[in-house]
Amino acid sequence: MARGQLRIYLGAAPGVGKTYAMLEEAHRRAERGTDVVVGFVEPHGRQATAAMIGDLEVLPRRTMSYRGVEFAEMDLAALLERRPEVAIVDELAHTNVPGSSNLKRWQDVQELLEAGITVLSTVNIQHLESLNDVVEQITGAKQRETVPDEIVRRAEQVELVDMTPEALRRRMAHGNIYRPDKIDAALGNYFRIGNLTALRELSLLWLADKVDEQLGRYRTDHDIGATWEARERVVVALTGGPEGETLVRRAARVAARSKGADLLAVHVARSDGLVGADPAQLARQRVLVESLGGTYHQVAGNDIPAALLDFARGVNATQIVLGASRRGRFAQFLSPGVGVTTTARSGSIDVHLVTHEQIGRGRRQVSVGSALSRRRRLAGFALAAVGMPLLTYGGLLLEDGLSLTSEILVFLAGVVGVALVGGLWPALLAAVVGSLLINYFFTPPTRDFTIAQRENLLALAVFLVVAAAVSAVVDLAARRTREAARASADAQTLATVAGGVLRGARPLTALLERLRETFTLRTVALLERLPDAPPGPDLQRDPNAWRIAASVGPQPCATPAAGDVDVRVDENLSLVLSGRLLDAADRRIVEAFAAQAAVALRQERLSEEAAAVRPLAEADRMRTALLAAVSHDLRTPLASAKAAVTSLRSVEVEFDEADRDELLATAEESLDRLGQLVANLLDMSRLQAGVLGLSLTPIGLEDAVPPALDELGEPARQVRVRLPAHLPAVLADPGLLERVLVNVVANALRFSPSDRPPLVTASEHGGQVELRVVDQGPGIPHEEWEQVFLPFQRYGDRDNHAGVGLGLALSRGLAEAMGGSLVPEDTPGGGLTLVLSLPSAEGESR
Repeated sequence: MARGQLRIYLGAAPGVGKTYAMLEEAHRRAERGTDVVVGFVEPHGRQATAAMIGDLEVLPRRTMSYRGVEFAEMDLAALLERRPEVAIVDELAHTNVPGSSNLKRWQDVQELLEAGITVLSTVNIQHLESLNDVVEQITGAKQRETVPDEIVRRAEQVELVDMTPEALRRRMAHGNIYRPDKIDAALGNYFRIGNLTALRELSLLWLADKVDEQLGRYRTDHDIGATWEARERVVVALTGGPEGETLVRRAARVAARSKGADLLAVHVARSDGLVGADPAQLARQRVLVESLGGTYHQVAGNDIPAALLDFARGVNATQIVLGASRRGRFAQFLSPGVGVTTTARSGSIDVHLVTHEQIGRGRRQVSVGSALSRRRRLAGFALAAVGMPLLTYGGLLLEDGLSLTSEILVFLAGVVGVALVGGLWPALLAAVVGSLLINYFFTPPTRDFTIAQRENLLALAVFLVVAAAVSAVVDLAARRTREAARASADAQTLATVAGGVLRGARPLTALLERLRETFTLRTVALLERLPDAPPGPDLQRDPNAWRIAASVGPQPCATPAAGDVDVRVDENLSLVLSGRLLDAADRRIVEAFAAQAAVALRQERLSEEAAAVRPLAEADRMRTALLAAVSHDLRTPLASAKAAVTSLRSVEVEFDEADRDELLATAEESLDRLGQLVANLLDMSRLQAGVLGLSLTPIGLEDAVPPALDELGEPARQVRVRLPAHLPAVLADPGLLERVLVNVVANALRFSPSDRPPLVTASEHGGQVELRVVDQGPGIPHEEWEQVFLPFQRYGDRDNHAGVGLGLALSRGLAEAMGGSLVPEDTPGGGLTLVLSLPSAEGESR
């Protein structure tokens, strides 16, 4: 069975018209004779959207009960049984009611697709998993329902439903998106111009990435190697030389000329894995690339131009930036070089050859030390000096003697042995000495350096050439083995350090400590030059010009000159080591570590700055949420009170006594709500500032609960109260305790079904009195319990439109201020129980 196709309408924000556009497409398909069924569409009270369903076949919803509340969900089983050609399924990120066959609606959609049904669906950009935290940072509203990006990326078609922020706000103001009582709060909070502009840009960028991914797949499927300049991509080639920073900055300027261009840096490493570039230079250049908004890549290949062009074509690059050759003129005469070869093969890709200060200075080879140790070279010379005469003496002792060919083979074996022990130069010495001995003792006429036959001359010459060649090959193999071992050790060291840094809480200290352990140093210090330090010849020795940014070990060096090794990171940072001198190969690795230390220092400081700014950002977020919520909660009672008073003062309408009493009651109730809101705000501010006054006295719950219920008015008369007769008094502030009870009981009333009112009960355990306010409403999942105690948030309100939501946050704060606690529990049979624990007055007196 062929899998169905998925078409998604992606909206930048609620209300842009994605459901409307989806239904328009459904009508177009139905008019063409396609079997279309509406599995689920949520109009959200928008008349135009509801009317757009029209005569489309609508599958009845499945009613499900969860914690005493009825929910209408899409009937997946009925839709699969109906098997239409096209199913309309709104809100892809929706979370199904517990008890459904799938947790998420996108999982329902996957089942429909597997059954061969094509699905049209909708999702907003804020519901994509990868953008969830970004949207929360922009809007201040956390999206609890998300869909994995991969689900949307795998859709055959994604259509962006877009609208300018100004047009969307006009739709909001005209009442086409939210109910009238939510319009002002929405316009002042989620639907601000800046928020909508940012969400629109996120949508366009995300969709551009998906389109670019589709283009890449198309080019691969159709074997298209030519560059399509749909988007500028600048590739800069790095060799690990000192000119790399110049090239990176030049490439960044080239990329900056095109809005939205990508910058990619690539280093082509030798495929044999041996050292060919300076890792310290590459590390610094990688940091520079990433700081300029680019990405760093590394590929392997022996043919550098071919590897570079393969990478460029693979990423659909439009331009390549290369440095002019550092080789001399003679070397360029023998070989055209990477730049010229790449330009000749580039085809439609533009190649920029950038001049720099290193032109013509030659390519500095990175030294990795001698192939063999000094001790082995001396042993080789000794073996050559003693071994060749011994082979000669042994040959002379044989009575019958060996043929010249056999003697040459014996001496050749001796030369190979010398090469294995001492390397090239001892072997060359052995070859020369051996050729002279063979000539003198074994080549006719013997005891003379003359050679009678040309064949013997040729054999002796071949012996000398073969001995030299074998010596060179053995020495090269030993050198390569040493280089490979060194490269492997360096890579293992770098990997170990990187792992230690990633696992450490303080990456800079962990890096320096691992460096100290690796090279058995006494101290390692990262010194930073002070901003006001004057340059001069004594700068490296002036302790007043430097400060220790980080160090490990006893008595760190205070100046670069005080250490055994000084590795300059840049003009302001220097890594100083003490304890022993390092050889050249070790210094290269330390230089790479020094570059990483600079990155770690920058990250630590950014983290410190972020930590310092975080309270300010949190305060700003709280103020934003407060203004958005208070603007709604203040406006509603003020509007009701004003409307009642204006009506009473009107001379155009004659009110009877009952109407006047109702209007006065409305005004009184609204002003009471306003007074309670202001009191909560003042108490919350005093609580957060630590200046809330407390007067703890013994008080019985039987005396505290009735006044709280009286303050709640008529709705609280149905609350059931069951307090034990001999319950001990609690130690609390009577006014604050009443405030806590009012807020907690009001919350229970808000969520309790009308036929199952809240229950207030209490018990005493271990010197604590626990008062339980039990409701049998929909309840709250365990993982979201703490959210109900956040200031300016209400559970179930995703856009902060339901009000200030200070009640439970203030209640917990007041309970803790009185030495108690307020925690949630599950209600048996469904619902939520809030447990207020306070110290017993009797336990306190004991």
